[in-house]
Amino acid sequence: MQEFLVHGYAATSMDKIAAAAGVSKATVYSHFHDKTGLFTALIQRLACQKELFVLQELQTTQAEPTLALKHFANQMLNNIAADPQILTFIRLVIGESGRFPELAQAFVKNIEKPGIEVLTGYLASHPALQFPDPEVAARAFIGTLIHFVLVGRVLHGETLLPIERERLIDQLLDLIIGSHQRQIHPS
Repeated sequence: MQEFLVHGYAATSMDKIAAAAGVSKATVYSHFHDKTGLFTALIQRLACQKELFVLQELQTTQAEPTLALKHFANQMLNNIAADPQILTFIRLVIGESGRFPELAQAFVKNIEKPGIEVLTGYLASHPALQFPDPEVAARAFIGTLIHFVLVGRVLHGETLLPIERERLIDQLLDLIIGSHQRQIHPS
């Protein structure tokens, strides 16, 4: 991971990785077919270690939706925005995605897609919620949080486009849950 973070994907060779790991290049190749396979394995490991979207917890919660989603949002932001290594890794994936689209696709497949799928399932199955399109609601919810991280932390825009995290989450919940509840139960 450190080799990729310091040198970028293109400038990191399997020789450098083997040297940094203190193993032979043959050992690295015996575990990973190529550099892309190694990078994809790092993405998978990152997704598992950090539990970026707190997926299991959301699947099993019986909490009121506003509380469950607020907790989900805070955990997601804590796991992503507070870790400089993850922020650097996201910058790397974005920066290399033009020349190496398979890296960005591995990131989307292993990190973004499972989060959208679990949140969609939660929104579709919770008895208090009846979204006409739970996937769109899930994408809007996660997309807003990702935008907050990208603009504020990845692109260093916290002082240029400031917003308090709590305010963002509370208003996002009102926008998604509150307006939806008002449509189901008009006064």
